Amino acid sequence: MKITDANVMVSSPGRNFVTLKVSTDEGIYGLGDATLNGRELAVASYLHDHLIPCLIGRDPFQSEDIWQYFYRGAYWRRVPVTMTAIAAIDMALWDIKGKAFRTPVYNLLGGKSRDAVLVYGHANGRDVEETGDEVAKYISLGYKAIRAQTGIPGLASTYGVAKDKMYYEPAEKGLPPENSWSTEKYLLHIPKLFRIASRQVWRRNSFAARRASPADSDRSGTSRQEP
Repeated sequence: MKITDANVMVSSPGRNFVTLKVSTDEGIYGLGDATLNGRELAVASYLHDHLIPCLIGRDPFQSEDIWQYFYRGAYWRRVPVTMTAIAAIDMALWDIKGKAFRTPVYNLLGGKSRDAVLVYGHANGRDVEETGDEVAKYISLGYKAIRAQTGIPGLASTYGVAKDKMYYEPAEKGLPPENSWSTEKYLLHIPKLFRIASRQVWRRNSFAARRASPADSDRSGTSRQEP
């Protein structure tokens, strides 16, 4: 089996999705994610101009040799653009292996080791109160880990806080608006955001405890107060 072609697909640039498709002479192809938030076109160019020409004609099963070749063969190593591009190729080659052997890739990497994986929800809002409401929504959905991020009054935008209905705000093109940076304002919001998020978690846990054991929820006879 030989690699015959590789294409880079940049789609929905506002969300920074970049996909690499590696094709072989046996009709099997593999897909790899080359997304680098805010610098997607740099990765696309690096793949297209520097790496893909060296892939053509290679054996896709030699994924380790190909990874080492790209990692050690370039003078500049370990930078985000390079590593994202190499990761996309490695992912696509493993995809090809799994399809060729007709088995999930995890069987080629030692076997399945878990039935679930912990994920987090990204709760964000225009201010602390709205962010707290979003935290409550994720708690109600059963999330055990939640990332809370709030906008700052007086600033036109805050990284990570969506301007519309998206779950997160992608990195902006170009350079950040340095004239509107305000680390001091952001840090002032952190304690308040933490208190509101903690209160939402306390309410959820308290409600769950009362449902599980209503008779034992307040044995001490003392009143409980929210944090």
